[in-house]
Amino acid sequence: MKYLLGLAGLAALASAAPAETPTRIIEEQMLERNPAAAASAAAVTIAPGSNPFATRTLHANSVYASEIAAAMANVTDATIKTQASAVAEVGSFLWLDTIARVPLATTLLAETPSTEILGLVIYDLPGRDCFAKASNGELATGQLATYQSDYIDPIAAAIKAAPQTAVALIIEPDSLPNLVTNINATACAAAASDYKAGVAYALKTLNLPNVAMYIDAGHGGWLGWDANLQPGADMITSVYKTAGSPSQVFGISTNVAGWNAWSELPGEFSTTSDAQYNKCQDEQRYIDAILPLILADGMPAHAIIDTGRNAVQGLRLAWGDWCNVNGAGFGVHPTSSTGNDLADAFVWVKPGGESDGTSDSTATRYDSFCGLADAYKPSPQAGTWNEPYFEMLLKNANPAF
Repeated sequence: MKYLLGLAGLAALASAAPAETPTRIIEEQMLERNPAAAASAAAVTIAPGSNPFATRTLHANSVYASEIAAAMANVTDATIKTQASAVAEVGSFLWLDTIARVPLATTLLAETPSTEILGLVIYDLPGRDCFAKASNGELATGQLATYQSDYIDPIAAAIKAAPQTAVALIIEPDSLPNLVTNINATACAAAASDYKAGVAYALKTLNLPNVAMYIDAGHGGWLGWDANLQPGADMITSVYKTAGSPSQVFGISTNVAGWNAWSELPGEFSTTSDAQYNKCQDEQRYIDAILPLILADGMPAHAIIDTGRNAVQGLRLAWGDWCNVNGAGFGVHPTSSTGNDLADAFVWVKPGGESDGTSDSTATRYDSFCGLADAYKPSPQAGTWNEPYFEMLLKNANPAF
């Protein structure tokens, strides 16, 4: 479930028009796709306690659409091309996973209509991805000041400059869950201070009226274990309080870049020998278990759940297998109709087609999870487009394209 967004699609576009930058190309495509992108002059206020997705559609961002378009330039199958075009029209989050990508926020804020909400993933902590190798970040442990001044502050400035645009932010996937379960790992122990301070700074600085923030809480197969539920809730609420209990925190995100079902009875891993120690066999049971603990400690407690690639269950050999799961399919499209009052929306967070990590065991960034029997092979570096995998997601999509 690790992710690092690559620029393969943008590079392809840039090579087609050498005189233009990738950002400029995206701006031009944005105007073509959405001539009504001139946003309403009215400032947006997302009321605390409301569901920010109830009256807004998750924006289908032009960065992902451009990447799909670049990939389809090399595809001859007309059916795949048509289906891929439909995927590009599904709302999805954009990952701001490097400082260099921060300016894309300004572009997407400008292209998002007043009837929609822009989804952005905040993902660049110092020492990022401390318990895996596929998505290690650009900032080393100890570079908290750089994270604050060169990453979070410019994102906040961009959002402040677009008060007419509603924004949903997922805050640092995997970071706080790693401090709950992997704190004994040397890299995670070293990064713990920066993780806590960095997340708190992001929550405080991005606490803007047109923003709804969701702190990442892993998934039911991670913090859903009986022994992890309360410590997980405590970790999240502790950082929330350190940030000053920001009003625009709405709850948590779960299953980001993950594979768990929203509702699966009795559950994908219900027959394993240790199933008795985890009652959260799907994401619905997970949020039903952890959100009351979060609420009891004074934090707003709603959730958004990534359904981007979870259409097919029973594929993994173990719950912790997160890399390029073979046989996966695009899942339920973004919607606020979840059937659970605690779930604000199903959303697409991980862009389908982007690799989770390389299967090349000789690569520097190789993570052994990407070489497991249930991982798709061959797979390129994290964030790089994998066309066969994208086509597999299309083939196994539910609902179908």
